[in-house]
Parts: sequence; structure tokens; C-alpha cells
Amino acid sequence: MTTQKDFKRLVRGRMQKTGESYTTARASLLQPGAKRKAQIAEGNGSAAVASTPPRPDVVDYAKIAGLSDAKVKEKTGCTWEKWVFALDHVNAHQWPHSEIAEYVKEKYKVPDWWTQMVTVGYERIRGLRAKGQRRSGSWEASKSRTVNAAAGTLFRAFKQPKRRSAWLNGATAVVRTSVPNKSVRMTWEDGSSVEVYLVSKGRSKVVVTVQHTKLPSRGAADRMKSYWDEHLGVLAGQVEKKKA
Repeated sequence: MTTQKDFKRLVRGRMQKTGESYTTARASLLQPGAKRKAQIAEGNGSAAVASTPPRPDVVDYAKIAGLSDAKVKEKTGCTWEKWVFALDHVNAHQWPHSEIAEYVKEKYKVPDWWTQMVTVGYERIRGLRAKGQRRSGSWEASKSRTVNAAAGTLFRAFKQPKRRSAWLNGATAVVRTSVPNKSVRMTWEDGSSVEVYLVSKGRSKVVVTVQHTKLPSRGAADRMKSYWDEHLGVLAGQVEKKKA
């Protein structure tokens, strides 16, 4: 059973983490289950080794993060609730994105791609970014499509200005860098950034993924997502017709 001295220590720890007054922090910890969660977080800063998992919160972490508990546990060994307690324990919500990602990778040996998924999910849960938003405050749109064509054909459709203009209805962009048959990075006509990734699924099937970043608002991100959905369809129609 927690002694009065232990409880005061938990209150002070919450005050340091949240900036709340003693009265507010004490009231928060007196809510059902809150005291036990604080004890778990304070007692061992590791999501991976917590012997007694915290009681479920009313907040649906998986929904906010945009990735199911089952999937994140399968790939990282921890549910969202455990990740939140582990990262909150070290005040990771006060760190920049790169520092959180490095901590997750080095401390818990999480693979690179899943390091980013955990970091972004945690940032969404803690209100540091919305879905589709970056920590800088800018927004992004992403769209993928499987196209029945060779990677080289699709690469040229993005890389070469005349071919690109034919399916983008004249929209202008400047190619910054490219890797043949793999990726193209462009600066869009409004100064935003477009990254294209081509992943071959055989000789004549490619998954095309477009990430449009540095957008000014959620509305702009929604519009560009619809734009890329439409125009990737146009591109697929053109290259698949020629192939036929």
C-alpha cells in the first residue's frame, strides 16, 4: 500500500513533468487507476520490461496513433500504452522528433521504420502533431497505387518534364534528386515538396507512393491527397494502355 510519503513523491514527480500545481497534480493522481499508473511509470522506465501492465486508459491510443495495438506489439514488443508510459517517464514529449526516434532505436533496439512509427504515434498521442501533420506544423498527404508497368516506365513518367506534364495537366515541378527506377524528389510549383517511391513487385508491377510534404494546412493536404489519387489513376491508365 502506498504511504503518504510515497504519494507526495508521486505528486511532486507529476508536477515536474506537467507543470501543474500541487493541488491539480494531487487531484489527477486521486482519479481511479492514476496512482497505480504513476507508480509503474516511476518504478521502471522501460515499456518492454514492465511486470504489471497499467490499467487501460479511457483514451484509445491506437486510434490516435493510427496503428493498431496488435501490429505495434507484433513489431516492437510493446503496446501503445506501454510505449506512452516508457516515453513519458523520460519526458520525451519535450524532445524534438529526431531525439525521440534515436532514443527508441538505441534503448529498445527497434528497427528504423518502426522507430519512426512509434515516434510519430507517440507524438500524435501527446498532441504534438495531428494525423497528416509534421512536428514543424506543416502538413503532408500520401497516396499509393499499384500500376501494371515497368519501374523504368514509371520513373521516366515522373522524371522527364514532358511526360510528367502529360498526366499532371501541365502542373510544374522541378526535380531535385532521383535514383533511377527507385525514387524522384521534386519541388512543387507552390514550393512544397513531393517525394515519389517506386517498389517493384515483379517485372511489370510497381507500387507507386507519393508523399507530398510542407503543405500549409489540413485542407491543403486533403486536396492534394485527392489530387494524387486522381492523377495516379490517369498515369496508370496511360502506361497500362500503351503496354496493352
